[in-house]
Amino acid sequence: MILKHGGYIAEVGYESGDALMHGIVTNARAVLHFAGRDIAELEAAFADTIADYRDWCGERGVELEKPYSGTLSLRIPPDLHRRIAERAAATGASVDRFILDRFEEVV
Repeated sequence: MILKHGGYIAEVGYESGDALMHGIVTNARAVLHFAGRDIAELEAAFADTIADYRDWCGERGVELEKPYSGTLSLRIPPDLHRRIAERAAATGASVDRFILDRFEEVV
């Protein structure tokens, strides 16, 4: 099961014989874990974990880790890079804008 809260995503699992469901935030470098006996408790624990994480960062002057930075590093073959640049130039767009538009079409 996947849960979402405040831009963060958590995977939830259940071990047979355990009275709790456990979740871990997957899109943060910090290890953020939470648990609950039912869905409502699990969702509340997830929200509390994110709030605690934000408070912890604020108290220590640590920059809050964003779930996604908006920066994507991608390695592609040089020939593909050249062809993308040519197509972008032909449309009057930057390479970034051209690729972003293609991503939007797909997603």
